[in-house]
Amino acid sequence: MVGPLENIQDESDQPNQERPRVIHRGHHKYEIKARGEAAKNYDFNAARPPGKRTTVIESIGHLVKSCLGGGVVAIHEAFKQCGLWTSVVLTVLLGISVSYCMYILARSAQKIYGRVQVPAMSYPDLAEASLEIGPFASLKKYSKCFRYAVDFIICVDLFGSCCVYQIMIARTMKQLIEGTDEIATGGSPSLRQLIAALLIPCILLCMITTLKYLAPFSIAADAIILVVAGSTIYYAVKHQTMSPLEFPAFKSWPGLFEFMGVCVFSMEGVGVTLAIENSMEDPKKIPVVLVGGMSAVISIAMCFGFFGYWGFGEKSKSPVTLNFPLEPFPIALKVFMAGMIYVTFALNFWIPFELIWYYIKRRYQETSYWIWERVWRASIVFIITTVAVIFPAVTKFIGLIGSFCLSSMGFMFPAFIELCLDWEDPGLGMFNWRLWKCVIICVFGAILCIVGTYINARELFKEVF
Repeated sequence: MVGPLENIQDESDQPNQERPRVIHRGHHKYEIKARGEAAKNYDFNAARPPGKRTTVIESIGHLVKSCLGGGVVAIHEAFKQCGLWTSVVLTVLLGISVSYCMYILARSAQKIYGRVQVPAMSYPDLAEASLEIGPFASLKKYSKCFRYAVDFIICVDLFGSCCVYQIMIARTMKQLIEGTDEIATGGSPSLRQLIAALLIPCILLCMITTLKYLAPFSIAADAIILVVAGSTIYYAVKHQTMSPLEFPAFKSWPGLFEFMGVCVFSMEGVGVTLAIENSMEDPKKIPVVLVGGMSAVISIAMCFGFFGYWGFGEKSKSPVTLNFPLEPFPIALKVFMAGMIYVTFALNFWIPFELIWYYIKRRYQETSYWIWERVWRASIVFIITTVAVIFPAVTKFIGLIGSFCLSSMGFMFPAFIELCLDWEDPGLGMFNWRLWKCVIICVFGAILCIVGTYINARELFKEVF
C-alpha cells in the first residue's frame, strides 16, 4: 500500500498540480446547521474553492496508485501460508469488503457535509464530526479522542509500512551482494546489518520536506509495479512445475489470518478515499471511481498472489522479484524495484510525520521550526530502522500491520461512523438492518484485529527469536 499522499495539502504545491488535495483539515466544533431536505440540498461541490479538479479516470488512477505499493509484492508469500484456492476466493471477498467500506466512508462524508455546512473533510474530521453531531450524547465528549485514534492508526500503519520497505530493500541488496537465491538473516553482511546501513540514506531522503519533489516518482513507481506484475506472470509460467490444482486449497488457521492481514494491507485505500473525493470534478461519481479503481487493485493483487505462489511454490520469497533468476533483465528489475520501494519509503513517511508535526511544533518557537522539524524527522527514521532491525520478518510484519491497523481504520471505524449518521436519518430500517450491518462489519474487524494481531505477532516473534 502506497501512503495516502493526498491526505494533507502541501502548501508549496502549485495550484494546478493534478493530484487530490484536502481543502478542509483542522480542529473545529461541529454542530448541526441543517436537517432533512435542506441538508440534502446543500451543494458542497459548489462551495469548494475553485481549482484544478480530477476527472473520474484521473481519480481512478490516483486510487490505484495509492492502494498499490510494496505490500502487493509480498502477497504471494501470504498465499503460500494460507493455501492457493482459499487465498484466491478471499482476495476477491476481502477486496469487495474493503471497497464497500471505502464507499460507506465517502457516502457518510457526503451526508454530513450538508448537516454541518462544511464542503469537504478529511478522515479525522469525519470521525470527530460523527460523534459531535451523532445521536449518542454520552459519546460526544470523546469526539476528539476518536479523531486522535484515527490519526494514531494512520501513523502506526504508515510508519510500520516504512519498516517493511526497509526490510524489502535490504533483502534485495543481500541477494544481489551474495548472488544466491537463498535469503538468510545471517551471513556477512547480515540482513540486520544491511537494514542498519539504510539509516543514513533514509534520513537524507526524509529531509525532503516538499512533497512536490517526491510525488513525480510515484508515476515511475506505478510503471515499475506493472512491469513487475507482467514479469511475475512470465517467470511463474516459465518456472512452474505443478498444476494449480495440485496445490493445497487450505493450509492452516494461523496462515489464514496471516493472509488476511497481508491481503488487506496490500489493497486498503481507505486513507485516501476522502482526499480523492474532495478533489473530484463530480464527487457524486465516487462509487464509479471505487468500482473501477478497486477492480484494478484486486486484479493486480490476484496476479501477484496467484502467479507468485504457483510459479515459485513453497520456496517463494518476498518481495516477489527475489524469485526471478539472476540474469541481466531480472537483476535490473530488482534494482529498479528496490529504488521504487526506497522512494515509496519517503512518500509513506511524509503523511504520518505531518500529522505528528502538527502537534509537536506547538512546543517550539516558530523561528526554530526548521531545525526541530529535521531533528524529529531523523529521530523517527532512527526508530523505524531500529524496529526493522529487530524484526526483519517481512510478511509477518505486513500481516501484523494489516491486522492491527486496517481492521479498525478500514472496517470498524467506517461502519461506526455510518451508524452514527444513519441512526436518526434515515433510521435503522426494517428489522434494524443498518444496525446489524454495522455489528457484522465491526465483529469481523474485531476478530481480524484481535486474532490476526495475536497470531501475526506470535509468528513474528517466533521467526525472529
